[in-house]
Amino acid sequence: MSLAVRLAEPRDLPLLPAIEASADGVFRPVGIVFPPGPTVIEEVAAEARQILVVGDPPVGFAAVTEVDGHPHLEQIAMHADHTGRGLGGPLLERVIGDASGDLTLITFRHVRWNGPWYERYGFAEWPEPRWGPQLRAHWHAEIAAGLHELGPRVVMHRSAA
Repeated sequence: MSLAVRLAEPRDLPLLPAIEASADGVFRPVGIVFPPGPTVIEEVAAEARQILVVGDPPVGFAAVTEVDGHPHLEQIAMHADHTGRGLGGPLLERVIGDASGDLTLITFRHVRWNGPWYERYGFAEWPEPRWGPQLRAHWHAEIAAGLHELGPRVVMHRSAA
């Protein structure tokens, strides 16, 4: 199995929801249980600006959309069997390297492999007055879906290099 980061191919897409479902299970020990329903990748795959995978067959992925005219990391997920192996870093570094401008994301503020992990890659909290209308709508859609009831969320931003 190759563990290189690459652009997703059509043959990879049916495998990604299972990867995300497995990754969601990693949150259970910290008290976060996601509600049933479609995975994020199922919801954004058609509109994604870029989907990257790590591995062939993939064991992780990153989905990048466009929000307010710039790239937005919608989801990064690693199959639970492959967490803690240093595979997420190269995947995120590729997202950062491919970003054609500032990059935003929304994540859990205190979960160590979320907010604190992104900080190590140059992301910082982005204050609400700086949000564009699409990011603001995204934030409110998360609230309406109950995601913010699972734990404190934060919008993060990384300036273009």
